[in-house]
Amino acid sequence: MTIWKYGDNVNTDMLFPGKYTYTCSTPDEIKPHLLEDLDPLFAKNVREGDLIIAGKNFGCGSSREQPVLGLKAVGIAAVIAESFARIFYRSSINQGLLLIECPEAVKAYKKGDPVSLDVANGTVTVGSDTFSFPKLPKEILAICDAGGLLPYTRLRLQQKKKR
Repeated sequence: MTIWKYGDNVNTDMLFPGKYTYTCSTPDEIKPHLLEDLDPLFAKNVREGDLIIAGKNFGCGSSREQPVLGLKAVGIAAVIAESFARIFYRSSINQGLLLIECPEAVKAYKKGDPVSLDVANGTVTVGSDTFSFPKLPKEILAICDAGGLLPYTRLRLQQKKKR
């Protein structure tokens, strides 16, 4: 697992350049352009299960879906940040991308530190230190586990039909 570390105010244009907004809409079209202006190595080297650690206001900017779709498509396990822009946070829930607010863990992380995430218990371990974050509501976890709001809704409708 690779830890990708970024600073404050990483906006949606940094995550996915706006110049591609109307030409890239599928995950396969989006993936090669992820973070291309901020970190040209990201799209080529990111692997499923990698984590992003970032500062304050991650995902600020416009409300485009492509940044979240792309991060989800490349298999980012979670983004751990000091804080998130609200519209990005909601879009991430819709797409099933796990976001964790844990400022202490972000501040403690140094390049090369091992990081593990225990969502069920609300902890992030950085090196030998463990930090708590507010446990996510079971509904948000269920949406993320299902792969996003649409798959979650379909699953719920199927369950209701079976009753």
